Parts: sequence; C-alpha cells; structure tokens
Amino acid sequence: MDVITINDKFPGPLINSTTNDIVRVNVFNNLDEPLLFTWNGIQQRLNSWQDGVSGTNCAIKPGTNWTYAFVVKDQIGTFTYFPSINYQKLAGGFGPIRVNNRIVINVPFAKPEAEFDLLIGDWSFTDYKAIRSRLEASTEVPDMILINGKAPYGYSTSKAYESVGVTKGKTYRFRISNVGSTLSFNFRIQNHKMVVVETEGSYTNQITLDSLDVHVGQSYSVLVTADQDDADYYIVATPKMLNTTDDSPLVAKGVLHYTESGSRVSGPLPTGPDPWDIEFSVNQARSIRWNMTTGAARPNPQGTFNVSNVTLTETIILHGLQANIQGSYRYAVNNISYSTPDTPLKLADYYVNGSGVYRLGEFPIHSVNDEAAYGVSVVNATHKGWHEIIFQNDLSSMDSWHLDGYGFYVVGFGDGEWTPGSRDSYNLYDPVVRSTVQVYPGGWTAVYVFLDNPGMWNLRSQHLERWYLGQELYIRVHDDDPNPAKENPPPENLLLCGEFGEPVAPGSAPEPQPGW
Repeated sequence: MDVITINDKFPGPLINSTTNDIVRVNVFNNLDEPLLFTWNGIQQRLNSWQDGVSGTNCAIKPGTNWTYAFVVKDQIGTFTYFPSINYQKLAGGFGPIRVNNRIVINVPFAKPEAEFDLLIGDWSFTDYKAIRSRLEASTEVPDMILINGKAPYGYSTSKAYESVGVTKGKTYRFRISNVGSTLSFNFRIQNHKMVVVETEGSYTNQITLDSLDVHVGQSYSVLVTADQDDADYYIVATPKMLNTTDDSPLVAKGVLHYTESGSRVSGPLPTGPDPWDIEFSVNQARSIRWNMTTGAARPNPQGTFNVSNVTLTETIILHGLQANIQGSYRYAVNNISYSTPDTPLKLADYYVNGSGVYRLGEFPIHSVNDEAAYGVSVVNATHKGWHEIIFQNDLSSMDSWHLDGYGFYVVGFGDGEWTPGSRDSYNLYDPVVRSTVQVYPGGWTAVYVFLDNPGMWNLRSQHLERWYLGQELYIRVHDDDPNPAKENPPPENLLLCGEFGEPVAPGSAPEPQPGW
C-alpha cells in the first residue's frame, strides 16, 4: 500500500496563515507521475492561476518542482489541501489549512485553550493506481476510516491511534475535515457536547450538538469543553448510509484523554443517529446558519452581505448522474462527462480565447442531453452577476459539490426534482456561506453565488470516483478589462504544456469528441 506523504508526514503539515497573508508552497514532485495540489476552499481572489486543478495549471512533472504563491485574501476559517489529479488523493497527500483572524478583528467566541486539526476520511488498502485502472469495471468499498492517518483505537493491526490531550475545565477548538473519497460521516465525542462555530470560512450561529454530519470535502470548527470527570473518552466517526458494527474498521475511533486520567477508555461507543436517517441529516444541515452579526475577515458584520433582495442573473441546473459512453462507465453532468484536454483551459483562455480547446455556449445549463457524451464543459457566466445553481442528485447515494474561487450561499435542500416553486422553501435570511455542499440521494440543493472573482473555476463532485470519471465542469468568469486589479496576469513561473509546450496529460480521461 503506497501512501503519499508530504515532508515525510501523513497527513501533510499544517499551513497556518492569517487573513491576507501571502502563502508560498514549493512542491517537489517525487512521485513517478505528474502532480498538482489544490487548496480546497481558498478563493484565490483574482488568481485562478494558482488553483491547482487540471483546467488551470499544467501538472508538475516527476522529478521537478513548482512554487504556488497566493494570498488568503479576505478569508478566515478551516480548509484542506490535496492532490487534484490522477486519483492520487486516494493515497493521501492531504493536509490542513488554517486561516486565522487578524488581531484587530473580534472572534465571536473566547480564545480556546488549544486547537486540534482532525482530518478524517475513508481509506483503501489497495494501491490507488490499481483502483484507478479498474474504476470502469467496479466500485471499490473503502476498507477503513482514519483519524489523522491513524487506524481506529483497538484495531488489531494498528500501531497507533489518534489521542487528543485536554485539561479538565478548558475549552478547545476542533477543526474537523472530511478528507475521504466516498463516505460522509457522523462525528461525536463520548459524553461531550460540541458547539458549532465555523464552517469553511464562515462563522455560524452557535448551536450545541451531540453529533455532527460532515460530508466529503467539508470542514467545520466546533468548541468542546472538557467538563467531565478525569478519564478517557471515545472520539468517533461513523459512516453515513452504511451499516456497521462498533468493531468495524469503518468506525473511526480515537481518544479524548484528560491529563489527569487514570483509566483507559471504556464503555459503549456514543450513540449517533441512524446512518440511513436522511431527515435527521437534512434538518441538521438546515440548522447550520450564518452568524449575521459578527465580523469575519473584515470588521463589518457578515450579514452586511445578504441575499434577501438580490436579482438573479441566471439559473444553472446541474444533474449529477451515471453514464455509459462507448462502453465505458462514467459520471456526467447533464449527460456530459468531462474530458480533460492536454491544454489547461486557463492557458487556452488567456492566449487564444479558448480556440481549439473548448467552445462556449454548448454545455446545457438547464436540461439533460438525450445521449451521454464526452465534452470539455465550460459555462460562460456573467461577471458580477448573481447566479442560482441547482445541484440535482439523480443517484441513490450521497454526493457533495464544490466550487473553487467562491463561497456560495446554501439557500435550500429538497426531495425529488427541483422546480421554480421550490424557491418558496428557501432560507434567504441567513443561509450559511461555504464552498462545499452535500446533495442528498434523489434530492436537490440550491445555492446562490455572486460571481465577482474573474477566472476559470472548477465546479466538481468532491466524491473522488465521480470527479475522476467526469462529474465536473468549469465556470468562466471573464472581465474584458486587462487591468491587473481585475485579474492577475500569469505568474512568472507559469508552466506551459499542451498547445503551448510539451504535452503533460493531467488525467486519463478520453479525448474530447469532435465539436468540443
């Protein structure tokens, strides 16, 4: 089993930054194939050149290095980074990102005693290249759920488990991220409540929970007070929509260890919701709301920017679905399965206005094509327009969608097919702003987004198999003004490939069909 480590660490090291910091990351690719990193939730303001996905960057060749340089402009919060191509995320390479508040900005809770990053996700023992090579033939079920790269407490082959040390009476911030590829999970700590305070760069209304659902690609901050007797307590993450037993390797188990504890963790695991209880999950999702009165990256209240009276420029309806194309098993959006061209879309957009690489106006944004096909899917969106995006999940499993470059307002969830009448159920008063949102089986999720960040932005399923097999597209947000204040020029160390240099294929997707 190969594990992708960063500086010999798994998970990779923390990127600990503060609002408006310049972050430079020099990536040395010691793998035997091309590599890119993306910064999940970092908005890359005016700078999609640093986004690190196949549509924006040429891959870093084996045995070479490349330096990312970006500003965490007007952001705070909890995020992650991970490899974005070649199915490499399945083998690790992920790590935590913190963007801390500037000292001059008040945080809406008392400073915790300490902070802990918990990167939790499903894991497979089989080599990622082997799984990658047979994706079209079968769907792999993960073998285990790890906490910070460690197997569950008590697992027979585990040499280590995750243990978090706390002092009685103190309060701690846990930054929880789902870095898995497939499974949503429910997180809880034995005999302890948690207070949700932040998700992906937004401070939330503070609600107290016994357990929290975290879907693939999502991040949360919760406050936990060590208010129990000095002892050890289970930290647990159990998969959603999957039946397990307490001793299953798919039940992640760590330990909350009080410094004065004289006993090992014991007793039954803390109970959580039924893993198939969609109603519980939806109701909890609706309860995660924006804190309208606090500042975040800026001193003015988050609620200064609200969606209660916006005028929508366009509605985009996206169906995530399975497809069979020329005998190949694929995922698709509106029956178009994304096919990665040799030339990154951003390069083509900058140098030749996309000519020969993609064409605008051909991706269906309101309907599903009759027949599934490969395509280079690019939507031309209105700069500084309010867009409504409807994510429709036509499958019987969970999905989650992520938009690079932005945070979007999560205004609604629903069952069945979305219709214009579904807007009557929207929360337009205090919808939370985040960059990854879940879509329940057979249901829809609606978001609003203000497209004020020019660039070429990836919109994808966070479920790795779906993403790798074509459930993605790009949103082109263009401003004709060449002023660098509107969008950064290419970096001096820009890598060239495809039509503009030696081809570097970032993925193994089939070639586009004629006309795309």
